[in-house]
Amino acid sequence: MFKVGDLAVYPAHGVGVIESIESKWISGNKQEFYIMRILDNGMIIMIPLDNVNNVGLRQVIDATQVPKIFEILKEREVEPDNQTWNRRYREYMEKIKTGSVYELAEVLRDLFILREDKELSFGERKMMDTARSLLVKEISIAKELDESQVEEDIQGIFGS
Repeated sequence: MFKVGDLAVYPAHGVGVIESIESKWISGNKQEFYIMRILDNGMIIMIPLDNVNNVGLRQVIDATQVPKIFEILKEREVEPDNQTWNRRYREYMEKIKTGSVYELAEVLRDLFILREDKELSFGERKMMDTARSLLVKEISIAKELDESQVEEDIQGIFGS
């Protein structure tokens, strides 16, 4: 259960703040909603309280989980992905939609590794940027660091 003012992560959209909890009548039923504003772009999302687990809304990770993310990003003994780009894209999108910060780190790592071997499709480049920005935002909040510092740390791992 979140309170007004709490930070939370909405899968594939990132960190947001719970701005209010509102009741709405829908089809004759009264439902409670979290009204959440995504920090990166100001998008407002209404999340039914009884659907929070299904959509994957979760707490922001704490600082103790960050080293595991960096371990995932540093891992290089990864099987090369020889699927077609659109199959890979769907698979990575499924990982992003889980809301797991660790799966997000895997997507970013895999795309960086793949980029060393071949040109990424436009969709894959966009997905890599999305994964990076979602990770940077959450890590910076968890570690109470400036986003530019987290971005530098990630760039240092990939040497770019």
